[in-house]
Amino acid sequence: MRLTSGISITTRTFTTVPSQRPSRLRKPILGLDHFLQRQRVIALWRAIIRAIYKIPASATRIEMRDFAREEFERNRHVEELSQIRYLVSTGKTQFDSMRRYVDEQARR
Repeated sequence: MRLTSGISITTRTFTTVPSQRPSRLRKPILGLDHFLQRQRVIALWRAIIRAIYKIPASATRIEMRDFAREEFERNRHVEELSQIRYLVSTGKTQFDSMRRYVDEQARR
């Protein structure tokens, strides 16, 4: 930009100043609470899958994996923190009761 007195002013873009270009990210950035709950959900999913794969290959193993996947997919778009916490706690309760069955099946 040129001023009438002959002094030129340049503007610099810093990383803290958002650019005018649209973001390539499609999802909004997660807050800390949502991030922590997301990590808990992922940890629960991994624990369930690890436990299921201890069962010898059978129809029961496939049914249990499909049931777990359907439950996670059904609640995929829940964004309210209290609802997420509730779902994680009930999921852990269901998983604990399922774990006894899985351990029994794995011993066979």
